[in-house]
Amino acid sequence: MTATQHEQQTAVHYERDDDGIVTLTLDDPTASANTMNEIYQRSMQAAVDRLHDERDQVTGVVVTSAKKTFFAGGNLTLMSQATRDDAPRIFAEVEAVKATLRRLEKLGKPVVAAINGAALGGGLEIALACHHRIAVDDRSVKIGLPEATLGLLPGGGGITRTVRMLGLQSALMDVLLQGPQFDPQTARGKGLVDELVATREELVPAAKAWIRANPEGGVQPWDAPGYKMPGGNPKSPALAQFLPAFPALLRKQLKGADYPAQKAILSAAVEGATVDVETASRIESRYLTKLIVNQNSKNMIQAFFFDLQAINAGSLRPQGIEPWQATKVGVLGAGMMGAGIAYTCARAGMQVVLKDVAQENADRGKVYSEKINAKAVERGKLTEEKSRELLDRIHPTDDYADLAGCDLVIEAVFEDPSLKHQVFAEAAKHVDADALLCSNTSTLPITELATGVDRPQDFIGLHFFSPVDKMPLVEIIRGAETSDRALARAYDVVQQIRKTPIVVNDSRGFYTSRVIGFMVNEGLAMLAEGVHPVSLERAATQAGYPVGTLQLSDELNMELMAKIAKATREAAERDGTPHEEHPGSAVVAKMIEIGRPSRLKGSGFYEYDEAGKRQGLWPGLGETFPPAEQQIPLRDVKDRMLFAEALETAKCFEEGVIDSAAAANIGSIMGIGFPANTGGAAQFMTGYQDPEDTDAPIGLAAFVARADELADAYGERFRPSAYLRDLVAKGETFPA
Repeated sequence: MTATQHEQQTAVHYERDDDGIVTLTLDDPTASANTMNEIYQRSMQAAVDRLHDERDQVTGVVVTSAKKTFFAGGNLTLMSQATRDDAPRIFAEVEAVKATLRRLEKLGKPVVAAINGAALGGGLEIALACHHRIAVDDRSVKIGLPEATLGLLPGGGGITRTVRMLGLQSALMDVLLQGPQFDPQTARGKGLVDELVATREELVPAAKAWIRANPEGGVQPWDAPGYKMPGGNPKSPALAQFLPAFPALLRKQLKGADYPAQKAILSAAVEGATVDVETASRIESRYLTKLIVNQNSKNMIQAFFFDLQAINAGSLRPQGIEPWQATKVGVLGAGMMGAGIAYTCARAGMQVVLKDVAQENADRGKVYSEKINAKAVERGKLTEEKSRELLDRIHPTDDYADLAGCDLVIEAVFEDPSLKHQVFAEAAKHVDADALLCSNTSTLPITELATGVDRPQDFIGLHFFSPVDKMPLVEIIRGAETSDRALARAYDVVQQIRKTPIVVNDSRGFYTSRVIGFMVNEGLAMLAEGVHPVSLERAATQAGYPVGTLQLSDELNMELMAKIAKATREAAERDGTPHEEHPGSAVVAKMIEIGRPSRLKGSGFYEYDEAGKRQGLWPGLGETFPPAEQQIPLRDVKDRMLFAEALETAKCFEEGVIDSAAAANIGSIMGIGFPANTGGAAQFMTGYQDPEDTDAPIGLAAFVARADELADAYGERFRPSAYLRDLVAKGETFPA
């Protein structure tokens, strides 16, 4: 395409009707979704110029979209490539985009956004520059400002306008800091949308009707004389007394972890609320520019946009195999995991046979779903009718014969190979001849479990995380004989139940369970070395982990940890492979010896009341593991946990357990709580930068250098492998 042809292309189509209402239709000819790229910027500027030129013939403006989505937001590819040297250019571009929207907002004619699909980030910011927002009432449509989840802030006017629309406190707490995505009904309740229509066909007519009914509606509240910010501005006594609590609340929410975006959002909102709109907008642009060139946003964009998008699009699924949907699933085992799996499958519309050894056990498993539904009904998130429909799809039983017609089997019994073999042998007599056979196991090798079935090509691992109804990830484990067809079907099943799949190859502990063990063991080793338990817990949460190592150990159950360690040791002895006991194992053994193995047993590193609620650290912990006089630097405490998991992730790549950086990143964040601000275990390595030196080099070489420092100080387990050094030498990284 020539430069002239490119310039003639437009992403904003301009059409004026006989009533003088102009419809601006967003439709990027170069992409499947509208984004704030160069063609949009040029096209929107030209459209707004024309509106001003033809202002006397214009009675109002409707902004809508020809795409399935309304508008997808900023160009994240360009943002992820930006460097500090690009900061002046980025600031100028952001300001130019906003200047166009501000001119649209101040046209003096009513402007209505007709939101036909997802309006996230920049999409909602375009709509916020309009005087009225109408959305189609479709729960699949998402509306919000999710920039914080990508290490960014809503810099297209999102902070400036929501603070003035909703007030400082509501804007921050409800919309900005956590970046939630709302369905249209909720968005209207939050004040982001003014009106809903039932169908997309009604959108533009409804928008034009509003314009005709409100010919003087072309003024934003904050541009009108006498405007007062809802809840007061930061200088008003009513709000000023609460302002000091905002940073404290944010620190508590983030648990001390480094999330620059949330801090920038808070700062931009408060500072912007004390000045006029134009100045507030510039403040917002400056904070956004700083975040864009910061490595943190690049890490989070990689994981939560590029990696997640690729996985959801089927990047880890074998290609050329027809999509598949399960209709009837047999869940073997009605304990907490089985009950959670049954609920999740029923919620997705499957018929579920929940099988256990005794009818009362199976019935108890169904009660799990009844309790979830009862809470949802009580909160108004589910109707009684929908609840009954879901529960009617779950059939508890103690009879294998009820599995007739099942095209999917998910086994969720105890981690005992012989028991798993037994239940599959019985189930196979009744389920469909080509049913997909899945084992929910967190550590047992799938290839070994497959020896218990007569169709190993249809056998695969599905590792669910607890609680199943809340955890978003499922780890799919491919055994030595698992076919591409079975893997594709398993991938489809995970997406059918609205979970995110990652695919790994078979080994003991697979990827997630194997890697989390190294973080836990490293934390326990530091406890034995004399790191104060409170410091240890705070270091974990400040690093970005959801909970501290000691709390996590109590939840995981140290007796189970010891059992897994024993099985790993015995497997190494059988295979003749080297096995070095981690120093953290001695702490586990000691806690079991003194009768404090887990929350389940009512006592661990923490104290628990009779209801199992955590009360605080066990007072005897200091006597059992005395703190050292000379404490390890806090940075080293954090890094030892992070690097333990990252280095084991590198070994998983080296051994072929995992062969996708996307799977490593999403699996580590969603499955085992690796800090989200790092972008995941693989991105942590490839995007590593000294947190205390923002001018330091970025990349795998920097990670290897820091790992060598840790190895020199704390042991050879931190020494990078030849595989990692070879990647650095060749300038390569992990496969995408």
